Amino acid sequence: MSPQPNNVYHELQNRAEALVAAFERDYVEPAPVAVAGSALAAMIDHTILKPEATPADVAALCQEARMHGFASVCVNAVHVAQCARLLAGTTPAICSVVGFPLGATLTEAKAYEADLAIAEGATEIDMVISVGMLKGGEYALVHDDIAAVADVCHEAGAILKVIIEAALLSDVEKAVACELIVQAGADFAKTSTGFSTGGATVRDVALMRAAVGPQLGVKAAGGIRTYDTAVLMVAAGATRIGASSSIKIVQGAPA
Repeated sequence: MSPQPNNVYHELQNRAEALVAAFERDYVEPAPVAVAGSALAAMIDHTILKPEATPADVAALCQEARMHGFASVCVNAVHVAQCARLLAGTTPAICSVVGFPLGATLTEAKAYEADLAIAEGATEIDMVISVGMLKGGEYALVHDDIAAVADVCHEAGAILKVIIEAALLSDVEKAVACELIVQAGADFAKTSTGFSTGGATVRDVALMRAAVGPQLGVKAAGGIRTYDTAVLMVAAGATRIGASSSIKIVQGAPA
């Protein structure tokens, strides 16, 4: 674990509290933005993470991703090699998940899981933070957990998105998590697994955007099923959308 004095994390907590206070004072619900269907498709991780997903389901996912121009397919690691074969030479990236959906695995296991998924063909990784450790104030552990996976990803040229499971966190905890994501060198902060008590909200996306600043991506995921919801997430600051209803979303775009 990297040596970080307690006062560093006390200062982090203070910054998070100040950020949330300013956010609550200034927050205005964003107005919808008009996004063309093709442009929105290029922001969507077309997702199938349900445990009963079959190879046939994954093949259909890949075909849909090619047809609609989605940013990536997001699958469990067991399906990565199949996606790599089916999407070879095409635009969509291949995203897999690590420590999913609970985040409560050892850092070494997460790093190894990421390494294996990348070896199978993944070019993007969505990892889950150690939610309980964050809530318990173990910020150094959370930082190092993210950094270990970020190192594996970046050594291989892969992108790391970090899921904070926002529905389980207070606003201050969300802000702390986002700053740790920035400090640990990840590429995106992501709202949710879609397997917990709630998914993405417009307010959470806006808070996360305020917390990470302009330099990182923000991925909204969980419960996004319509075009109108998706573009509100974009208006709030999302640069990537995770969805299993991707086709319905882009078909809802104005002609």
